[in-house]
Amino acid sequence: MTNPTNLTLSLGGVNDVPRIGYGAMQLSGTGVIGLPDDIEGAISLLQAAVAEGVHFFDTANAYGPRTVNQLIGRALAPIADDIVIGNKVGAWRGPHGEWLTDSRPETVRAQVEDALLDMRSETSALTYLRLWGDSQAPGNAPETDVPLEDSLGALVELREEGKIRHIGISGASPEMLERAQRITPIAAVQNRFNLVDRSGVEVLAACEQQGIAFVPYFPLATGGLGAIAALERPASRLGVPTSTVALAWLLRRSPVIIPIPGTKSLGHLRSNLGAAQVADQLTLDEVEALTAVQDESVARLDIMPDEMLDYLASRRS
Repeated sequence: MTNPTNLTLSLGGVNDVPRIGYGAMQLSGTGVIGLPDDIEGAISLLQAAVAEGVHFFDTANAYGPRTVNQLIGRALAPIADDIVIGNKVGAWRGPHGEWLTDSRPETVRAQVEDALLDMRSETSALTYLRLWGDSQAPGNAPETDVPLEDSLGALVELREEGKIRHIGISGASPEMLERAQRITPIAAVQNRFNLVDRSGVEVLAACEQQGIAFVPYFPLATGGLGAIAALERPASRLGVPTSTVALAWLLRRSPVIIPIPGTKSLGHLRSNLGAAQVADQLTLDEVEALTAVQDESVARLDIMPDEMLDYLASRRS
């Protein structure tokens, strides 16, 4: 018998949230640009997510840009006190849809204000500063080197003004987290982490030591997990999709992990949330076999494994 998995996590010592969230990036149009074809369907899915028990959402000004935040505002405003919307600032889209970084204080402040306007809220429960540590697009690196003290300082000022409750960072190394912690308490870190990509493992360890929420983006490797025997056996035994097992493994991998799988389907949403029900049904042998799919000792923050690169390339072609 395994120890019961704690299925809630205290964010910044204030907000207790269920440990399966929802990533809203897929609610944008093709290429994460513009609005989806089915706007009303996207709004209904966000409302259904809350009805199904989701209290932790992930989004960014760069999704659309801004269109996903606007959909969230239409669907969920006024946002209840127990709902946490994690919004990333410091990133934007170029004229050809490329992902850009702009962490100048004036940009950070403007994006927070825009997000509040789009989501029809007076306060952001959680705002992340997007850093460059785990980027795979060095050609889109920021043109100017903005000191972390300046960009995070803008978020600290906004928190003092009552416009932000918690501050997080995204794409962070352990060194970046340590430096950020000298500026302000950090409630959450968002990095890549899934069965085939353990690039965030070092900062995950730091989050565990400090009780900081670790929010893995691409928790299902954007659908590129493939035929992994260590997934298929427990999925067959439990009668659930392999994606549900992959999320359940994340819940078992660390007590500070909050996965944020995204989907446009209510059925997939329910399958994702089902990970909370089966997490404790994974045996220790199954958990260990899943953990062993990748060698975490050689994982690097700035290196995306070939499995992820190949799948992302296939999606763009």
